[in-house]
Amino acid sequence: MLARDRYLQWLIDVKDNEFIKVITGVRRSGKSVILQLYQDYLLAQSVLPQNILFYNFEHPANFRLTDAGVLFDHIQQQTQGLNGKIYFIFDEIQEVNDWQKLVNGLRVAFDADIYITGSNANLLSGELATYLAGRYLELHVYPLSFKEFVDYKQLNHNSASPDLLFDEYLKWGGFPVLPSVQNDAVKKEILNGIYSSIVLKDVAARGNIREINLLERVIAYLLDVIGSSVSIKKIADTINSSGIKTNSTSIDKYIQLLKESFIFYEANRYDIRGKVRLKMQAKYYVVDSGIRNNTLGQIGSIGSQLENIIFIELKRRGYEVFVGKWDAEEIDFVCFKGEQKKYIQVAYQLPEHNDREQRNLLHINDNYQKIILTLNRMNVGIIDGIPVQYAIDWLLGDD
Repeated sequence: MLARDRYLQWLIDVKDNEFIKVITGVRRSGKSVILQLYQDYLLAQSVLPQNILFYNFEHPANFRLTDAGVLFDHIQQQTQGLNGKIYFIFDEIQEVNDWQKLVNGLRVAFDADIYITGSNANLLSGELATYLAGRYLELHVYPLSFKEFVDYKQLNHNSASPDLLFDEYLKWGGFPVLPSVQNDAVKKEILNGIYSSIVLKDVAARGNIREINLLERVIAYLLDVIGSSVSIKKIADTINSSGIKTNSTSIDKYIQLLKESFIFYEANRYDIRGKVRLKMQAKYYVVDSGIRNNTLGQIGSIGSQLENIIFIELKRRGYEVFVGKWDAEEIDFVCFKGEQKKYIQVAYQLPEHNDREQRNLLHINDNYQKIILTLNRMNVGIIDGIPVQYAIDWLLGDD
């Protein structure tokens, strides 16, 4: 079992403070395993087993507890006579009716440290925001980073070079269940199952969508144009031209639901000169390249795949990421984290007689970091004062 050290350390750092810890992320990204690792940590710190109440609400044993009143009665029985802090761990808590009221009530009724997970952004909206405004911390979990993927392979005595492992990661992605699977047909079945559970349970069911075929057409469109600007009207027009009737309102709703299920992330535009965030012609990136390749049945452009992997890694490292605009030129990523700011161009390789990547960065006359990431080792170095890094080394490094 891979430790997922970054996430585990975050939980350790916030242990026993007053805030509710909310762990979000796409289905099958490893949230449950991270909580199990944290439970092991608590036990190693001499927390009594009976003082840890761990509920997975997608397990049949807990189906009868998906009513808040029934669950609270069960908790009272389990905690009767206990002393000291109680650690409540609720996995996929959105399956519990009125869970927001329950969580807020536990804060009042017990000396509690509460951890909850969910696979939908609605976890942090609506009633939870009302009951717990300013009282929760969020940890967002992604599928394995390339560094975690390589670490897992090395732990299991795989001596392949990072370059070869990147080919596997690019094709199959980093859902934690996949690196130990050797058979490609089994990998495809696993990815089919993950895709179906996200689309049917986290998107269609929660959005009351009956036109699954239309939803899947929207998903396929977004997967096919990764790295390109997206117009909702153009999506609607394209689907209408194929004989399926829809409109911009429906497309916008579907995209919002896909974002809330964490299968897609939006990168809005940022006017670098004017320092203005723009809500037009956004780009969308998929949470994991395996979902894209398995759904479309082909890898497609390596350049756009690399751009997608870099975008998700930047999000994983805590950056707010935009698509940069400098007059008519485009910067792949403008990244913000606290006081930090950096500009990143991503290119499969740098053409010998085309200086577009560095030229676009050179237009920006500030002192923030500017880098180009490429998959061609021959391009690595300094071009016009701008560092060109090997993308695989960057993915394996620390921020």
